[in-house]
Amino acid sequence: MTEPTVPTRLVSLDVFRGLTIAGMLIVNDPGSWSAIYPPLRHAEWNGWTPTDLIFPFFLFIVGVAMTFSFGGRFSRGVSRRALMLKAVRRAAILFALGLLLHGFPGYDLSTIRVMGVLQRIAVAYLAASAIVLATWRSDRDAGWKAQACWAAALLVGYWLVMTLVPVPGAGAGVWEPGRDLGAFLDRSILGTRHLWASSKTWDPEGLLSTVPAVATVLTGVLAGHWVRTGRASNGGRGDAEILVGLFLAANAGLFAGVVWSAFFPINKSLWTSSYVLFTSAMALHLFAVCYWLIDVRRWRAWSWPFAVFGMNAIAAFWLSALGARILGLVKVGPAKDEIALKTWAYDTLLASWLRPVDASLAFAILYTLVWLGAMWILYRRRIFIKI
Repeated sequence: MTEPTVPTRLVSLDVFRGLTIAGMLIVNDPGSWSAIYPPLRHAEWNGWTPTDLIFPFFLFIVGVAMTFSFGGRFSRGVSRRALMLKAVRRAAILFALGLLLHGFPGYDLSTIRVMGVLQRIAVAYLAASAIVLATWRSDRDAGWKAQACWAAALLVGYWLVMTLVPVPGAGAGVWEPGRDLGAFLDRSILGTRHLWASSKTWDPEGLLSTVPAVATVLTGVLAGHWVRTGRASNGGRGDAEILVGLFLAANAGLFAGVVWSAFFPINKSLWTSSYVLFTSAMALHLFAVCYWLIDVRRWRAWSWPFAVFGMNAIAAFWLSALGARILGLVKVGPAKDEIALKTWAYDTLLASWLRPVDASLAFAILYTLVWLGAMWILYRRRIFIKI
């Protein structure tokens, strides 16, 4: 029996990835951390803001892309072992890039932060890859039921562990900053010197909370299966059914996430199970809109900046983060009154004539545009940095 042929690239996914990277740059690089519009801040603890959607969106996108990548390679006869080795290599590079970024410029191994954004992406990607490769049978049986069961087990298991396992000095079911089970394990395993510098008692990308982040990737995998099989040239469902399915799943996820939040609050720092359902549902909505606009209606003129970012997403994120650190390290002015280059540029160019929150946002937008220009040069030269 002939397997269905499936287009291997979604332009809408590149645009969705680029939108996410642009959002990440804007919230990560304000002119001043003391002057930020509320939607561009993370929620202080429970709850969410638009900023809290960005990281799970990226993990969701990793999952969607995984189905197209693995499916295409399986159809070319690549073995599971080869795909797993490739996943291990990619995860190791991502983890190393995260460590290089955290250690810059001194690289003091006694205090370097072990976990972080890229490290979480690496671990979640590797674990999800192992699950998908172990359950995938063929294009007609991509193992989505088993993968859905894995996602559900991770979310329910994490909820039960966080609720029932007692923490020394705090008890069971305590979800306060630094007192939850994840924070206790991070301090016990990694040590306070290797945690997030702003707290040293807990890490928003800690070890235990990476478990439900794997489920976030798997929600993207499930969405990818739906779109990929729906777009098959023989036996596919068609765009209308693809879109209806995405929107229905998104609404179901929103409902389930809100209901679960009554028992396990939506919380990015803990990456709670309700947070996974809620943010994956929001990602499904935005992905469906991008798919309809770009791959169905072919309205693409507006999307080119995001496609540029999306085609070199990791490069844009890593280089911009490195650039931000350099701007904070380079000093200008007289020796006794020297200030960081970033502070000088912000004060001179923007803060001198704009309100603080407007100046801070303008700096973030300008910084993002600078990196859009850099990525545009790579895009025009057909240079796409892959890991």
